[in-house]
Formats: sequence, C-alpha cells, structure tokens
Amino acid sequence: MYIRPFDPWRSKLCTCPFKYTLNVYTGCDHACVYCYITSYIPNAFRVRTKEGLLIKLERELRRLDRRFIVSLSYSSDPYPTVERELGITRKVLQLFERYGVRCMILTKSDIFSRDLDILRRLRCAVGITVTTVDEDKATLLEPNAPRPSARIKALKKAARMGIPVYARIDPIIPFYTWEDFEETLDALSFVQHITVSTLKLRPDSMKRMKAKFPGLMAKLWPLYEKGERIGGYYYLPAELRFKILREARKKVEEKGITFGSCREGYYSHPTCDGSHLVPP
Repeated sequence: MYIRPFDPWRSKLCTCPFKYTLNVYTGCDHACVYCYITSYIPNAFRVRTKEGLLIKLERELRRLDRRFIVSLSYSSDPYPTVERELGITRKVLQLFERYGVRCMILTKSDIFSRDLDILRRLRCAVGITVTTVDEDKATLLEPNAPRPSARIKALKKAARMGIPVYARIDPIIPFYTWEDFEETLDALSFVQHITVSTLKLRPDSMKRMKAKFPGLMAKLWPLYEKGERIGGYYYLPAELRFKILREARKKVEEKGITFGSCREGYYSHPTCDGSHLVPP
C-alpha cells in the first residue's frame, strides 16, 4: 500500500486528526542536518522512484475513503530536485483531481508553484516549512533545499490564487533559529495557520548536528541531556520547551494566524497540522 494511515511512530504526543499519508518518492535530497528519516530509511538523502507507483496508486484511490485527507508527505518531500524533470508528483495530483481526493501539500521547495494550475482546482491546502529566513543559516541547515525566500515567494503566489496556505516554522533551535523567529514570522504573516516544533534529536541527527555545529551543540547538548526521551527522541527540558512554545503562540496569534504545535503536548487550535484549512 502506498497510501497509509498517518501514524508517526505511534507518538503519544501526536495530536493530528486522522488522515492518510503518501510519500511519492523514497528518500529526500534536501539533506537537512536535523532530519529524522535517516533513522529508518537507508540512504535517506538519495531520492528513488517507486516502481509502478501511478498504476498501483490509482487502484488504491478507487477504494479510498474520501472523507479523509491525503498528505504529501512526511518521510520524503513531494518536490525533490528530480521532480522538475520527472513530474511524478504532478501526475499524482492529476489522479487526486480525477478521484476527488482532499489533500495537503507540505514542502521545502518552490517547485510546487509549477502545479498551481492543478492545486487551485483541488480541495487542498499548501504549506511550506521555513526554519529561518536567514539564508546563510538555512543553507547550513538545509544544504540542498531551495532558499527560504523562493519558498515564500511561491506560497504567496498560491495565496493570491485563493489556495489555503499554511507554514511550519520547524524546528525551532535555541541559540540559532529561535533568534530569528520574529523575522521568520513576519515573512509568513500572510498564511492562515502556522505549526511550530522545537528541535527533537535522534542519535543519528544528533551526531550530524554535533559535527556541523560544534559550537552551537556545546551549548545545546547539555540542555538535551537534562531533557526527556520521548518516542526515541531527545527533547529539550519541558520548562524551556513550553516557554518557547508559549512565546511562539503569542506572537503567531497576535498576527491573527491560528497556531499549532507538533508532538509537543502543547496547545493547538483548531488543528495542529492545519488540516482544518482543506475545504470539505
């Protein structure tokens, strides 16, 4: 099965409403230093296609419960670099249109703007992840992803076309991206919903962070050592985590944007993931 119920590692802190997820590709070439998929996908930063995806997907769509949303995607970006040439995600969206599927797009790429002609006809919401608008920091964190300014420009184009739009400011990294939070929020002030999440480290991502950001991690890692282990992740201490989330929520809601948090055990309204934006 390519379309599966979304169940993020059975996290006790997940508050997502029921939805499906579909990863069009295997792996993601954005190669984000903090990425979690390396813990369960071999060669995770090498993108591969899935044999027979479109034929098998159409069979699944014929019997899909269309009351529920299909999200693209969580274990691979639906718009890796090769999508410009292959157009597989575009073909998936055409199938969604044919079968009346409600969907969400989440990406760190601006390539989705190519598909706005289809997206405007779908019952969908489109979102981007922007960790920071500081492009030097973003390049270090997300070496192969398009620039944050390009993602934001593409999302503004979607908003002007009347497509519901949302964003993730994720992960929030103390002493690094948290310093730019207000500037990042200002750049995203046109969206309808924002989901935030503090940096959660697995052993593999922790090693990459230490290798690339030794000075930063010299300050950060002692905090994580004092924090919790939840679902295989190192979390910041709850007091610090909730202080960050409270401040983020206040700043987001002051702009009239709805607020969500991801796997934090903290307030979200009306949904954590922005799925309330998808038309019924």
